[in-house]
Amino acid sequence: MLSLRQVAKSYDGIPALAPLDLELERGSTTVLIGPSGCGKSTLLRLMNGLIAPSGGSVVFDGQPLTPALVRAMRHRMGYVIQSGGLFPHLSARDNVTLLARHLGRDTGWIAGRVDELAALVQLPSDRLDRFPLELSGGQQQRVGLMRALMLDPDVLLLDEPLGALDPMIRADLQNDLRAIFSSLHKTVVLVTHDLYEAGFFGDTILLMKNGRIEQRGTFQELLDTPANDFVRAFVNAQRQVVG
Repeated sequence: MLSLRQVAKSYDGIPALAPLDLELERGSTTVLIGPSGCGKSTLLRLMNGLIAPSGGSVVFDGQPLTPALVRAMRHRMGYVIQSGGLFPHLSARDNVTLLARHLGRDTGWIAGRVDELAALVQLPSDRLDRFPLELSGGQQQRVGLMRALMLDPDVLLLDEPLGALDPMIRADLQNDLRAIFSSLHKTVVLVTHDLYEAGFFGDTILLMKNGRIEQRGTFQELLDTPANDFVRAFVNAQRQVVG
C-alpha cells in the first residue's frame, strides 16, 4: 500500500531522516517508536505528503506521491494527531464532516456516515453537537478518529493519538482502537513513545534513533534480540517504567 524508497529529509542542510526503505503491506499495522526527535513524525508526514522528501520517493498504491497527485491521494489517507487537531469554532459534527462537505458529498450519505462512525468509536450522539472544549480529551480523540475515517480511507496515520490522555482513558481507547483496526482492515501506521503500546497494536515495530531505523520486527523479536546497545537500553528503560 505504501512504499518508501531511499526516502530522506533534511531541514536547512541538517538531516532529520536518513535514507531508508520501507514497505507497508495492505491491512497491516506498523508502529513507529523511539525517543523524541528521532524522526517518527517526520516519517509519518512524508507518507501523506504534508512534507516532501529531500531525496527518494514515496509510492502510494502503485503511484508516486507527486505534487500533482498528493491532494487526491491524501483523501485516501486518514490522519490523527496527538492534540486532536479539531477546529475550536466548529462543532464535533462539523469537524467530522468538513472535508466531505467541501467535496460536495451527498447530505444523506454524510448523515449516515456520521451515525455509523459515532457507533464505531462509541461516541454518544449528543456529543456531536458540542464544541471541542465541551468534550473530554478522550471524546476529542474519538471525534478526531471519526474525521480521519469519514471518507473511508485506505490508510490511517496516527501521530501519538493517546499521548496526552490520562492512564485510565488511554487504556479504554487502546482497547477500542485495536478493535477498530481489526474490524476495518485498514493499513495503519501509529507513532508512540511507549514500547508496550507498540506491542499491543503493532504487527511490525520500527525502533528509530537519530533519523534511522535501528531495528524492525515483531514485539517479541524486539524484546528477544536487541540489535545494539541503544535498542537494549531502550527496551530496559521501558521495562522499568512498566515496573
